[in-house]
Amino acid sequence: MTLTDWLRDTQTRMNNLGLWRGLSASINEFWVGGLRRLGHHWNYGERIYEREWDVLIVLDACRVDLLREVARESEYAFIDPSFETFTSAGSMSAEWMAKNFDPDERKTLETAYVSGNPFTRDLDPDRFALLDEVWRYGWDDKFGGIKPRPVTDRAIAAGREIDTDRLLVHYLQPHVPFRSLQDVAIDWGNPEENFGVKDGVAGDERGPWQQYRDGDLSRKRLWDAYRDNLEWVLADVEILLSNLDAKTVVITADHANAIGEWWCYGHPDYAPIPALKEVPWVVTSATDEQTYEPSLEAPTRENEKMDINERLAALGYK
Repeated sequence: MTLTDWLRDTQTRMNNLGLWRGLSASINEFWVGGLRRLGHHWNYGERIYEREWDVLIVLDACRVDLLREVARESEYAFIDPSFETFTSAGSMSAEWMAKNFDPDERKTLETAYVSGNPFTRDLDPDRFALLDEVWRYGWDDKFGGIKPRPVTDRAIAAGREIDTDRLLVHYLQPHVPFRSLQDVAIDWGNPEENFGVKDGVAGDERGPWQQYRDGDLSRKRLWDAYRDNLEWVLADVEILLSNLDAKTVVITADHANAIGEWWCYGHPDYAPIPALKEVPWVVTSATDEQTYEPSLEAPTRENEKMDINERLAALGYK
């Protein structure tokens, strides 16, 4: 962003929010831009393939303290509240994907990836044993996102039908939109084009994190909605764990959300702050008790049945 762009956005914010709130929001954006510049030069974190797992369940934008709170106060036997933490390679989904699925990572070829996150639009499907982009056909326009159940359906189907070394299941929740705060949800429009690109400058594009920063949403309402989204997806994780066979299942997140730490809100990319990069690492297991039968069918691709050796050859490996 150039200085001219920042000044233009500052004027827009002041028009929408008033002089002092608009100016404060723009100074905050300037500060976060500085953090992101720092993050391009000084970054840290682990890649998911540096640890062992058979199934990796990614809860998008889940904070450690939020999951601990829910684990202590709710009855989820598969989550020990004293779980480990993990330092993520990214502070935003697209960055996380770029760093974990780089072209030199051959383990992706042995991974079936079932995703509700539209940033998989930037990935090469041929680098995975399966890339099932559930958001493309399971998106709920009225809700403004993809709910957990379509992802659960496709993950169970992949676990039962696809023979791969690893299964990665990427839920969109507890990420926005919050089902209990539909009045402050961002209208993403077409997720292929718009998901993650709204900048929060215009009044109708400010999501819950910007509205909290600007004083238009209380911390309690924000936290309660965030927690509700987490409990929503955990109910589906429970179904998933009872309908897969896997020795080592890990529940984690691609990144978290900042709630004012380092004067940061939400999850800007390349922001090297612990509030964003420290995520849960819950180790459990799964047993297919055949208690649920998925109903959602997925479109098939012609090369979906290509085996790993054929994929390696197609990518130039011998």
